[in-house]
Amino acid sequence: MSTSVVEREDSGSGALTGQVIAAVTAHIHANHLAPGDQLPSETALAAQLGVSRTVVREAFGSMAALRLIDVGTGRRARVSAIDRSVLALVLDHAVHTDQISVQQILDVRRTIELRTAALAALRRDAADAARITALAVAMREDFADAQRVMEHDIAFHETIARTSKNPMFALIVGSFHVVTRQTWPVGWNSRANDAERWHMIEGHEAIAAAVATGDPRAAGSAMAAHFDYSVKALVAAGIT
Repeated sequence: MSTSVVEREDSGSGALTGQVIAAVTAHIHANHLAPGDQLPSETALAAQLGVSRTVVREAFGSMAALRLIDVGTGRRARVSAIDRSVLALVLDHAVHTDQISVQQILDVRRTIELRTAALAALRRDAADAARITALAVAMREDFADAQRVMEHDIAFHETIARTSKNPMFALIVGSFHVVTRQTWPVGWNSRANDAERWHMIEGHEAIAAAVATGDPRAAGSAMAAHFDYSVKALVAAGIT
């Protein structure tokens, strides 16, 4: 890093913090650092950039809040792995401030999850198929406990996304869990009777079966049917 990266004259602390963040980000990129790799110490960065350790600490704190780096007491900061919780927080904030609607999220989810189901069917191995099938079975076995069914449901979709072998899909689908935990009980309770709830579980079983047999077209069709049925329930409950 060069001291020329940070312009100190007439800069407030906020501007300096932003410049240090940019410098640290540039360092990560230039040195091809990977998750777990160490960053220079606060002292070293402060000296290289010509700022105080307080400014570096503030920059590290901001980057840690975004899960870009991991800062632990008594050890050097490290590059973090991508974290779905940041995107989940953004989505939750967007919904509660009326910038994005639940229906818009579901529309995006439907598009993405049709693709993940098809890819999972193409790329799954025996262990992947077993995990997905086991979650569908767990939903059936725990039918009387709606909370447990919801957690199995969320895990089911996240596992399919991971099985697509595309980490971008896994990140996006994994970020939906906060909103899902708010809307899922509404959809479950809005169904008129247990027969309709069983139909939802059977939809997951159909997806799991298609993935296990390696049929991408059937997996995508089953996922589409599942989403259309779920969206219908949420609309009936007044979720928009």
